[in-house]
Amino acid sequence: MTDTAPILPSMRLDGMVAAVTGAGRGIGRGCALAMAEAGAEVIAMSRTAAEIEEVAALIRQKGGHAHAIVCDVADPASIRAAFTGLQKLDVLVNNAGVSMPEPFLDLSEDAVNLTVDINVRGAVFAAQAAAQIMDRQGSGVIINMSSTFGKVGRPGTSVYSASKHFIEGLTKSAAIELAPKGIRVVAVGPTAIDTPMTHNRLMDPVRGGDLLSRIPMGRFGQVGDVVGAVVFLASPAAALITGTTLMVDGGWTAQ
Repeated sequence: MTDTAPILPSMRLDGMVAAVTGAGRGIGRGCALAMAEAGAEVIAMSRTAAEIEEVAALIRQKGGHAHAIVCDVADPASIRAAFTGLQKLDVLVNNAGVSMPEPFLDLSEDAVNLTVDINVRGAVFAAQAAAQIMDRQGSGVIINMSSTFGKVGRPGTSVYSASKHFIEGLTKSAAIELAPKGIRVVAVGPTAIDTPMTHNRLMDPVRGGDLLSRIPMGRFGQVGDVVGAVVFLASPAAALITGTTLMVDGGWTAQ
């Protein structure tokens, strides 16, 4: 290290290309917008064309660069088609996911199959498709979306929690295997995040109140809490971070 070396690494993403799955709404939408604000060219992916077209248009209106690609992560062929032809990919935000709470004794095959198809198989094949491009480049970052429930359990969330524990294992093992290729694999673990989809549930005095009681900081997360962590992990400031999860849970898993 010399006296002229920068003390603070950059948290900008200028010149990078970042793909975000599940980019049409909620956390994924926030990640796409935040990546663009940090300077990345964004590839917004979702199975709903209208939603990602709106996100891409908003980025372009703000002077950024964005493309919308329809991708259903429950379908491996759709994933392969979405990533085929990408000449450059520096970051994947592996965000697409579903949560279908059901009591364990009443679990339906449909809920189990859909959760596994999207949260498990979809995450694996999206990460694999991204890693194949990054391998050719010799660099890249895969950011998996985990959860508080990737660390703890909770009644009614057995399959969702299992899928996020899977993400934890995937992140660790893939990070070790891909590190020699210059590819980092990390995860973000949000607590309950207040989005249009979850707002009513979180505001419920019983269901939301119990969740809130588990968070020492005394509030639910906002999308901005998550996207800040995602942009940091994608940036050069996180160059030595791989194989771990950055928890954004207000202290829940510290207990």
